[in-house]
Amino acid sequence: MKRLLSVLILLQVLLLQGQKNIYESDRFEELSADHQVLAIIPFLTNLELKEGVDGADLKKLEEREGYAVQDALETYFGRGKKRKKFSVDFQNTKNTNAILAQNDINYSNIDTYTIKQLSEILGVDGIVSGNMDLNILLSEGVPSEFSFIDYILGDANYGRIGIKVSDGKTGKLLWKYEKEINKKSGRNTTDLIESMMKKATRKFPYDKER
Repeated sequence: MKRLLSVLILLQVLLLQGQKNIYESDRFEELSADHQVLAIIPFLTNLELKEGVDGADLKKLEEREGYAVQDALETYFGRGKKRKKFSVDFQNTKNTNAILAQNDINYSNIDTYTIKQLSEILGVDGIVSGNMDLNILLSEGVPSEFSFIDYILGDANYGRIGIKVSDGKTGKLLWKYEKEINKKSGRNTTDLIESMMKKATRKFPYDKER
């Protein structure tokens, strides 16, 4: 039994190592020297649900999940700002989405614009963006069924999320964090972002305390 438990713990460690990937550009200090305000845009989401959902409804659900992550990130960064933790400010997402709408940019066509174009339109120094692949509606919460083996192995994979920070002037990728989503990631979108960013906090480039 002890041997089995040791093997399971080892597998868990190996799985966790494969689930996280943090990248930071060698040019981060140079490109971000004058950064003051970043905008968080809706995340592009790809849903592959087990339940049959037609095309139009699926697009609406993907859009909802993308905006849920945008909201969760604003909440997380807002808490950090109150603690004076970040060296940059984050544009209010209601303002971000309003400016995008005024320029006929919406969830369905935002991916046709470059980082440089979006930064100029939004009047910010950089963009926080990302992608998600999901097989559940994370905003509604993860399934409540619990399995000890699933917990140990980090199984019941619900997808993957990638968060990116890009420089507005050059469009260059400055920082990226990718992680698999499973039962241990959190109960919902807010939990997931909170958990992810806490683990990455020492490596988030705008963190004053790192």
